[in-house]
Amino acid sequence: MNKNILNTGIQDFINKNLTTDTLSVALSKPLFEEVSNTEIIQQIEAAKKCVHKLPTWFNTQGIYYPLPLQVEQTSSEITARYKTGLVSGESLADVSGGTGVDSFYFANNIKQVYHLEIDPELAEIAAFNLSVLGAKNICSMATDGIAFIQDFKGTLDWVYIDPSRRSDQKRKVFMLADCSPSMPAVLPILWNKTDKILIKTAPLLDISAGLKELSCVREIHAVAVNREVKELLWLLEKDYDGPVALKAVILNENGVSESFNSSIPEETQSKASFSLPLEYLFEPHAAVLKLGAFKSVSSQLGVLKLHTNSHLYTGRNIVPFPGRSFKIVDFFAYHKKAMKPFDKTKANVSTRNFKMSVAALRKKHHLQDGGSVYLFFTTDLEERPIVIVCEKI
Repeated sequence: MNKNILNTGIQDFINKNLTTDTLSVALSKPLFEEVSNTEIIQQIEAAKKCVHKLPTWFNTQGIYYPLPLQVEQTSSEITARYKTGLVSGESLADVSGGTGVDSFYFANNIKQVYHLEIDPELAEIAAFNLSVLGAKNICSMATDGIAFIQDFKGTLDWVYIDPSRRSDQKRKVFMLADCSPSMPAVLPILWNKTDKILIKTAPLLDISAGLKELSCVREIHAVAVNREVKELLWLLEKDYDGPVALKAVILNENGVSESFNSSIPEETQSKASFSLPLEYLFEPHAAVLKLGAFKSVSSQLGVLKLHTNSHLYTGRNIVPFPGRSFKIVDFFAYHKKAMKPFDKTKANVSTRNFKMSVAALRKKHHLQDGGSVYLFFTTDLEERPIVIVCEKI
């Protein structure tokens, strides 16, 4: 950590060049004696990534930015705030502390947070920034988080861990056993010191596979920001052997905008109802789809599926729905002649359980992107490929 970066002249240069092409900085002669051009570029690129992802960091004077990749890999403030609501108590260890964003927000609900980061430079940067942000109940250490847990005297109310999803060969991994640390391997160590564990994983992790690798899972949260699932949260409780709750949470800058709750037993036991398209079409949010809550959406909300594998729903009345809702204008069996009125027009195209991709359909029917018309290409309960013409509500 080169604290010369915090000098007033260098900070002014960084702030004035946030929209500058950093290639010009790279090709310039050395701008400052104490700081290399590479370090300047890293600060500029990291700052730009913080504008929307970490606005508190970006808008606080005297922040020392981590590497751009480290900012990219960290939780956003929106998701960190949500996680804060899942924990409370006297103590929490953030085993893979990283940039300190999650630790900073956990400290709102936990009296003593231990921020643990094995990378000494990142640990130093995080500790510095947490101090600048005024977090007084966070103890930041450059140490191996699992070793800290093993040596900790007493017990912790919570352990939070975001295992690295890259192997030693820098390849992405998709099983919890292949992460660093291996979650199945370290769980017995963690249970010796705590009764509650919160694990963050990438949304690509298969939930069925995760449940096979983990024990004592009480809740799974699919956390999305706007339309994209950002992370899966696994809430574990020692010796828990009950039903696993499923929670789809859609966040925006103001908090939870939509949600849907189910459970694995409810989904297993629910029966979906089916229909041809009616007056309205409902498209589930990606967070709902990630949890696989296909039947419980139908049974809870009284909406009807178009097909077992289509995951689109219909109904005669508008209902509060975790996703997008549309007024159906028309629907018809898919064939080239029926698509003729849409040739060379603008439309928003989606496919669900359909034989062709969006790109192929656009090319075949000369469909331009945009406009107020929404075309859903799918398969109905009679196994026919159909097109549903909609207007967004």
